[in-house]
Amino acid sequence: MNVVAALVRGSIALALPPRCPACGQVTEADHRFCARCWDGLHFLGPPWCAGCALPFDHDRGADACCAACLAAPPAHAGARAAVAYGPVARDVALKLKYGGRLAAAETMARLMARLMPADAELLVPVPLHRRRLWSRGYNQAALVAGTLSRICGVPAELHLLARTRATPVLRGVGRRERAKLLAGAFAVSGSGRPRLAGKSVVLVDDVYTSGATANACARRLAAAGASKVTVLCWARVLDEAHD
Repeated sequence: MNVVAALVRGSIALALPPRCPACGQVTEADHRFCARCWDGLHFLGPPWCAGCALPFDHDRGADACCAACLAAPPAHAGARAAVAYGPVARDVALKLKYGGRLAAAETMARLMARLMPADAELLVPVPLHRRRLWSRGYNQAALVAGTLSRICGVPAELHLLARTRATPVLRGVGRRERAKLLAGAFAVSGSGRPRLAGKSVVLVDDVYTSGATANACARRLAAAGASKVTVLCWARVLDEAHD
């Protein structure tokens, strides 16, 4: 039986070889980027802003914040992003979000896992409004959160936070206008409050742009009893002109 299974796996590998998650070039293993796309990824990590993960050119201290976060502190305990938003990171995100390439969720989660907060107790994805969920068929943030849960062993509550009001596409909308559009757009179910109470929560999303969505979600989670909310995402937009 083991020989037969190995032959079947080999046949599948020949027919459907692993491909680069970004460009589709054949690679050595699943979720492995080709050399060109790997070089095109800008990995993020300290030194960066403790509030929004904006990279610093030198170490300013673990709790240092950028000017924008000092002027308007985020509603969460800090954001973390695996990579900077660029052509390769964008291609992976769009393939998951609009292209139905569900395997991209694991590609993202594998590279996000290194940034999982040590005190994480619960993963909660940024939700989609039901109309968008019906049209797309899935919530890309929930797929990433579920995979992160499997990789890191942190429980995930995929439906605890809901988007109660549809909002327009926020691409090209300024920070203040985004905040206004998202005000009151999220809610925690009554049954979800006991599971949230006192927990250190990680809010999972695909792309972090202005932080307006993360702030709106974090406020709602904190109001429902979360002791701390940290944001973990795949890509962080550094230049909003490219959002």
